[in-house]
Amino acid sequence: MLKIGVCVSGGGTNLQAIIDRVKDKTLHNVSIEVVISNNKNAYALERARQNGIQAVCLSPKDFESREAFHEAFMSTLDSFGLDLVVLAGFLVILPPQMFPRYNNRVINIHPSLIPAFCGTGFYGLKVHEAALLRGVKLTGATVHFVNEETDGGPILLQKAVEVKDGDTPQILQKRVMEEAEWTLLPRAIQLIAEGRVTVENGRAVIGEGGVAG
Repeated sequence: MLKIGVCVSGGGTNLQAIIDRVKDKTLHNVSIEVVISNNKNAYALERARQNGIQAVCLSPKDFESREAFHEAFMSTLDSFGLDLVVLAGFLVILPPQMFPRYNNRVINIHPSLIPAFCGTGFYGLKVHEAALLRGVKLTGATVHFVNEETDGGPILLQKAVEVKDGDTPQILQKRVMEEAEWTLLPRAIQLIAEGRVTVENGRAVIGEGGVAG
């Protein structure tokens, strides 16, 4: 059984996609142990409670220092014995000690085709605003492993989504979620649960040596 924790700052639509796939057994041998948010008002926490999943709020604002928050965050993760940490719209800089301790055990969903429109400052609607401003014809979503570089870890899965005439950032965001994010993230978790993913020379590899893409 792959024990996962999901970290999210907002509404938790990607969390809901994971919950739904666990319920319909598309995701099997996967258990959501905890949902962690830095925002006490995040609806993601309510989604967790409604589905019998432990919900934890940990905000840097509630600690005397960033170091104290980092210690509490790591202690919480460790207490659940997690095999995988899933970042699903988590707008918090991760503790530096997380990377050696959870090496290749943290994944993130990003709403673009990395390396386009990623890195510091690119999150939420800002990603879609930048894509529309640049005039790209295709955008999409990426699931990648997390390392010290923002959006710089090995790419696990990607899916393209068409940009259409008349799109606003909000319309494009919704299409990327519906057509890419909500299927891509559960699929990535299932591949990891099946033991089919390894990281070799900085690249994510699926199955019998096939490079993810």
